[in-house]
Amino acid sequence: MAIDYNKKPDPEPSNEPGVNLSKVTLTKSARSVTLTKSGERQGAMRVNLNWTSGAPRKTGFLAKLTGATGGIDLDLGCLYELADGSKGVIQALGNSFGALNEPPFIVLDADDRTGSAVGGENLHINLARPEMFRRVLIFAMIYEGAANWAAVDGVVTMFPTAGPQLEVRLDSAVSGARICAIALLSNTGQGLDVQREVQYITGNQADLDRTYGWGLNWAPGSK
Repeated sequence: MAIDYNKKPDPEPSNEPGVNLSKVTLTKSARSVTLTKSGERQGAMRVNLNWTSGAPRKTGFLAKLTGATGGIDLDLGCLYELADGSKGVIQALGNSFGALNEPPFIVLDADDRTGSAVGGENLHINLARPEMFRRVLIFAMIYEGAANWAAVDGVVTMFPTAGPQLEVRLDSAVSGARICAIALLSNTGQGLDVQREVQYITGNQADLDRTYGWGLNWAPGSK
């Protein structure tokens, strides 16, 4: 589907050395920032996941037959809880792509299965009424391939329509973990804050759910 966000394209990144004042990197020591203040209205914030595919992807009948296709399929998604108490998940698995202008006010635009797409994968979170959200947990999952986050070299960048870009690098790899909780958006009553998590979870989405106390009912899915 086509989405019109009524805003100018993001400026091209500067190649000049030094500090980029238009980007804030959330780190272990500087974990959180205010995303929206009380009463502030923004447009749709793009949350971009970019990554490299690691080992070259094998093709052909024999590779498909044995499952040895190589490469890594990394998926972007989120758990959400709205102010009215409704909860759910946005992810390619199970085709839960969401909606932007109606609940849950979050949409996933694509599924990059190889890491080769220039634009990566993108969530769009409608911040026209940020008070509609209670919390949103952005996560990435290695759906296919070895659980090797170091090879993935992933980075998530948030592009709010006001204020600097926010960057979270997936730089604390845990061997064998397939899910990484990346960032948590929380309604503080005075606006929305975003906090770096980068917490690696051994297991699946149900284990991520239990870690953060979301309380959803999970069933096997595919894409």
